[in-house]
Amino acid sequence: MRRLPPLGALRAFEAAARLESFKRAAAELAVTPTAISHQIRQLEAGLGFALFERQTRRVVLTAEGRDLFPALRGALDAMAEAVEAVRRRSVRRVATLSATVAFTAKLLVPRVARFRALNPGWDLRLHASDDPADLDGGTADAAIRYGLGHYRGLVAEPLLSDSFAPLCSPHLGLARPEGLAQVPLIHFEWGPIATRLNVPTWRAWAEAANRRDLDAEGGITFNDESSAMQAAVAGQGVALLSLALAAGELASGALVRPFGPELPGLRYHFVHPAGAGQRPAVAVLRRWVMIELAPHLSGAPAADGMADRGPVSGRSP
Repeated sequence: MRRLPPLGALRAFEAAARLESFKRAAAELAVTPTAISHQIRQLEAGLGFALFERQTRRVVLTAEGRDLFPALRGALDAMAEAVEAVRRRSVRRVATLSATVAFTAKLLVPRVARFRALNPGWDLRLHASDDPADLDGGTADAAIRYGLGHYRGLVAEPLLSDSFAPLCSPHLGLARPEGLAQVPLIHFEWGPIATRLNVPTWRAWAEAANRRDLDAEGGITFNDESSAMQAAVAGQGVALLSLALAAGELASGALVRPFGPELPGLRYHFVHPAGAGQRPAVAVLRRWVMIELAPHLSGAPAADGMADRGPVSGRSP
């Protein structure tokens, strides 16, 4: 058990010793000089020795006061730093945006530095999941979803339209649709949503391209879009991929679009719960997303026959 004098008396002594004045100590601590003098006299009485020599215009530390002052100053400094650290953590502001794993990796992660530049004092948390985030339950403040824009209980603002096309590594040397017979087709699973919606597939592409001789079911299948894209970059075959998500690979030359046609997709939306548009976290996320994705905004209409694709590029019904 610690046996310490009252904290108020110790603070009065530290301030008076540091400033060499009861009057200046009183001003710093917002009390009267009489109160400072009273607290120090009580402290000296409890310790059993004097801490100051009272002179006409100043006070001077005794030998005991000089021994006590450095340790007490360090202890009070450490306490102040600890309190300030806790205070900073308690007021830390975090904005959470939910998106699918592929959208997060391809379109959000490369832009996170801009979020801090636009929103000083805010931390960004990216919730990457192919399952829809519970925005009402607090999983995230807002989300990016892909579909027709009709989400019950949510406000949806359009961001960018999507389309799909055959993409592959330039090292494959693929130039014409006839070459598809010599390279593997890369597929990825859309999940339960594919059972009830017209999602872009190699079979749909073959019909649009009038390539009914193409074995649209064979090749390599992945359970996620990101892996399919990586396989295409590695030259393992040709994949039917989102042009929005593959924009970086196309710009760098890691992927090329050897031929068409494109299959139209739907549109990505920034969504948040109805009535939450003025919440600070939603506002900073919206500002960041709109500025970063503004170059991609387009007015292309959504394709008929396709419905909401889940959270961002989520594959859940």
